[in-house]
Amino acid sequence: MLLTLSVARAAVQEGYPLDQAATVAAARREGEVVVYASTDERVARPLIEGFQALYPGVAVRYHEGDSLALYQRFLQERQQNLPSADVLWSSAMDLQMKLVNDGHALAYASPERAALPEWAVWRNEAYGTTLEPVVFAYHRERLAAAEVPRTHADFIRLLQAQPERFRGRVATYDLENSGLGFLVATQDAKASDMLWDVARELGRIGARQVTSTAAMLDSIAAGDSLLAYNVLGAYASEPMRAHPAIGLVYPSDYTLVGSRIAFIHRRAAHPNAARLWLDYLLSRRGQGILAGQAGLIALRSDIRGPRSAAELQREAGGNLRPIGIGPGLIAYLDRSKRQDFLQRWQQALPPPRRPAGAP
Repeated sequence: MLLTLSVARAAVQEGYPLDQAATVAAARREGEVVVYASTDERVARPLIEGFQALYPGVAVRYHEGDSLALYQRFLQERQQNLPSADVLWSSAMDLQMKLVNDGHALAYASPERAALPEWAVWRNEAYGTTLEPVVFAYHRERLAAAEVPRTHADFIRLLQAQPERFRGRVATYDLENSGLGFLVATQDAKASDMLWDVARELGRIGARQVTSTAAMLDSIAAGDSLLAYNVLGAYASEPMRAHPAIGLVYPSDYTLVGSRIAFIHRRAAHPNAARLWLDYLLSRRGQGILAGQAGLIALRSDIRGPRSAAELQREAGGNLRPIGIGPGLIAYLDRSKRQDFLQRWQQALPPPRRPAGAP
């Protein structure tokens, strides 16, 4: 036991409490941490490898999936009393907060909490881990620099001025079939009443409605779309390297910023390993890997480089509007509120036609 604690102390991070050594030793006895995540394993691989190098003997069992599918899987496993995740890590902020609000999260005061912005932590139960800016995308070769909209009002004016040019050549989320797109739109509506003017113009020019940022960026890369509204900027780095014609704009009136939320399951089978994983996600070391190797944008202000909070602030001109983590995120999960919002959206922008027999 003394030898185990001695080895564990060597893995305790600077500034952590002395009892962290006992947590490390207990995590090694647990042997693994089970993570459900909406982040592709390919993207998370450097993070996983870094964690396992820091904590040898604690394997990471990583299960990636669509955010809604992971949410439903977790609930089904809880209902059937089956083994489930130790940590849930997802970009679906509202679904994560629904689980937290329903009592599924373990309260844990991470030693890294002080390094995080206040809006990114909820009651030591839900933690933001990244910055996810919501931006405009455009085709660099087919829109002159002077034409590119810099604000939401610019976006509206451009579509109003040239409706035929942009007819069928602007992409946005299909809110009915994209949970993330729906979440971003509701936050957009809270930030400004211009959302409904945008929706009317998108409807007037017959905008393409798709279910992912990837589909929007693919549409621009192929030249099928000239503009895209409410793209998740953090997902754009690889497509932009492959397709230099894709450009991004951080709206200068306001740029919404979301975050991938992580929490520890209250009934985690490996609670000590789960604490280590969460601390690692939030630590300077883990955040450096997220930004430097995983292509995500670090949340902490002490990370430097092109995928840092400081660089995002510079690119956005200081006009970032974080989506705060808290129970307010789940308001539109109420069936009637969701239907009212969708109905108003679809009055302006009718849902895309689907082939007969399509789901």
